Amino acid sequence: MTKILTSAEPAAAPARIREVRWWLTIMAALIALMVLVGGATRLTESGLSIVEWKPVTGTLPPLSDQQWNKAFEGYKAIPQYRELNAGMTLHEFKTIFWWEWSHRLLGRIIGIVYLLPFLWFMWRGFLPADLKRRLWGIFALGALQGGVGWWMVASGLTQRVEVSQYRLAVHLMLALLIFAAIVGTLRRLSVHSRTTDASRMRVTSAILLGLVFLQLYLGALVAGLRAGKAFNTWPLIDGGFIPSAARLFFEKPWWRNLFDNALTVQFNHRMVAYTLWVIAILHLVDAVRARAGTAVINGALWLAVTMTVQATLGILTLLHQVPISLGLAHQGVAIVVLTLTITQVERLSPSPSAREAGMSPLTAGAVR
Repeated sequence: MTKILTSAEPAAAPARIREVRWWLTIMAALIALMVLVGGATRLTESGLSIVEWKPVTGTLPPLSDQQWNKAFEGYKAIPQYRELNAGMTLHEFKTIFWWEWSHRLLGRIIGIVYLLPFLWFMWRGFLPADLKRRLWGIFALGALQGGVGWWMVASGLTQRVEVSQYRLAVHLMLALLIFAAIVGTLRRLSVHSRTTDASRMRVTSAILLGLVFLQLYLGALVAGLRAGKAFNTWPLIDGGFIPSAARLFFEKPWWRNLFDNALTVQFNHRMVAYTLWVIAILHLVDAVRARAGTAVINGALWLAVTMTVQATLGILTLLHQVPISLGLAHQGVAIVVLTLTITQVERLSPSPSAREAGMSPLTAGAVR
């Protein structure tokens, strides 16, 4: 098996790329934390507790009784309070408020931690042109995410008691797209071996990545519809391994069932999980049989093991009707699965040119 060792680290200035890698590692960790806090916000029914979007002044929480009462009165004016939480005390309101405020504050912190070092790295000339364009694109996605977050919240302030599952799914997928872009960039800036003659495994790793993103989207729909609190049996769902077509597709037009029917959404989530697990096992078997090298085999092994853990957590979460601990564990391991899949895809990708790796002529000399 032929391998090429690649790196975007310049031999003359290794500290520069090392600093960029540390920065991107911190960013990936913060975004993963942001996703988990967002999940906790959803599970605790806290996402609509702040009914205004104040990107600057909203950084500070209420600091007086008068401000707390004003915030509480704003919450009392929306349908969620009137239909689900009528009679809630101020103390109870503060509990859900702190979850949502923490989620928004973390988003602001992520923006600052991204932008300021980025500007400093550019000022010091640490970043080649292609890498700068990639990082500006990631920053633009982050700025868009702030608007998408409010767009999601706004869907639950007037006629609904919760946010739209469509908008929730967009919000989560955009966060995971940003995370994936950072992990992919970080991987390209690291020294690692590449397998150059593993076309079949390259295809299966790409299929795995596509299915992981699909599964994450379906998971967001499950969360948005609270579908995990229904049909809490396994391996049967609604009395059978495959529910009746009449139950899966009773809404018109038929495609609305894919997004609005809790049974159909949960069933699709289960089926994609089974498919992912089988392909991960086959990918591992293929890597071992092909003697693809230690890195590829270990990557495939970790993917198969982590997907097995994730499937187990998904079953337990369902059977226990989504307690916060299991729900967050399930979401956390999903982020690990995404990270491992991106890494495996990158490991099996053809060796990039210096331009594709975001390297300057100086960094290109480190490829060997």
